[in-house]
Amino acid sequence: MSQDSSVLKRVLANAGTLLGGRTVNALVGLAYIALTARGLGAVQMGVLVLINAYAQFLGDVAKFQSWQTVLQYGAGPMLQGDRPLFQQVLRFSLLLDLIGAAVGVGLGVGGALLLGGSLGWPPSLAPAAALYALSIAMMTSATSVGLLRLFDRFRFLAGEQAVSSIVRLAGCAIAFALDASIGWFLAAWAAGTVASFFYVLGVAWWDLARRKLLQGFTLAGPLSRGLPGAWRFAWATNFNGSLDTAFTHVITLVVGAVLGPADAALWRVGRQVADGMAKPAKLLIPALYPELAKLRATGGEAAMRKLAGQIGVMGGAVAGLLLLVCVLFGAPLLALVMGKPFAAGAGIMTWQVAAAAIGVLALPLEPMLVSLNRAGVALRVRFLVCVVYLAALVPVIKSLGLTGAGVALVGAAAAMAAGMFLALRRSLNRMSVVKGDEQTCVDDKNGAKGVS
Repeated sequence: MSQDSSVLKRVLANAGTLLGGRTVNALVGLAYIALTARGLGAVQMGVLVLINAYAQFLGDVAKFQSWQTVLQYGAGPMLQGDRPLFQQVLRFSLLLDLIGAAVGVGLGVGGALLLGGSLGWPPSLAPAAALYALSIAMMTSATSVGLLRLFDRFRFLAGEQAVSSIVRLAGCAIAFALDASIGWFLAAWAAGTVASFFYVLGVAWWDLARRKLLQGFTLAGPLSRGLPGAWRFAWATNFNGSLDTAFTHVITLVVGAVLGPADAALWRVGRQVADGMAKPAKLLIPALYPELAKLRATGGEAAMRKLAGQIGVMGGAVAGLLLLVCVLFGAPLLALVMGKPFAAGAGIMTWQVAAAAIGVLALPLEPMLVSLNRAGVALRVRFLVCVVYLAALVPVIKSLGLTGAGVALVGAAAAMAAGMFLALRRSLNRMSVVKGDEQTCVDDKNGAKGVS
């Protein structure tokens, strides 16, 4: 078997492992969303959705994508058996997590107490929202996820979201049975975040100890020294991840602020279904990143291109199927799972699935840019699209209602895909020119030696 086919097979196998856990998670996730919807009603559920979106938004903004730092700078030392350098990468990544947690919790608690009334929930729920914001500390840690991806421990990662959803389901079931208030449902959702954090943390550190990578490790020591461009890469991936929240949590907050909690609930329910339908294809991304990092560490840029192309073709096939399923079965599915009042969200869900389908089609583009150390290029594309998108979002929603949010999302997804494609093509062409110039210089030197 060729190296190219074995790498693709490994990507698909790891994605399949994740799919098993995420399939369970998708079903359990729909179950706890349904219990929340039926237990609270559209308006109260909308309030809970806004508080959750607020916390996740700040968590994503504050979070350094430290899992990408682990892959980008840790793959080489791990393959070469350089334990001191690997531990330095680990130390640097943990510092990024600590910074993100401190900033996220500080902003989350303060904002919930001071600005909650303008974000869609009543002042009486400000203390509950502030307590919920403490869970941001668990959202900003990604080092453990990066380690498990680097170690090919995808079967353990498959359980991360499942653990969160199962804990939330149990908590929501108890709250629903007791006809509890929104505070108890918030506590159930927060408990899921905490449980998944400690699950991944425990598995990652167990695996580090098993590989003897913790021997001699201390938190004191060099951080970015000997890691060229580490801080620039960390900031670039942080900003990139922060901008991505415009397509998830920011739009939920804007819908709630402009149209009210009930429409925010319809948007959140539609997004839950759309994300669940797109999840099988999107699971290729976490399986793709480690392989691209390893190929780059071994100089296999041609293999990187081929692998990204193969994943793109597969994503395109899945994208068309997603949209067809949504058009045919969207309304009955929402009515069955969430209750008849939520069937009104079928139209907006179709727009959300269309945007997800575009993202699936373009899913290898950004991982390829990041793996080629072009995270800054990806950041500029995302920044430009997000600025235009956010500038148009409120006027479009005011003009077209909830449908306007869907139209804006589809337009932004298409612009993002086109921008990433053009940026990747330009980067690859530039790298080919540089390599050609280097080869010409080598040939000239060899020719000169022969003449002399």
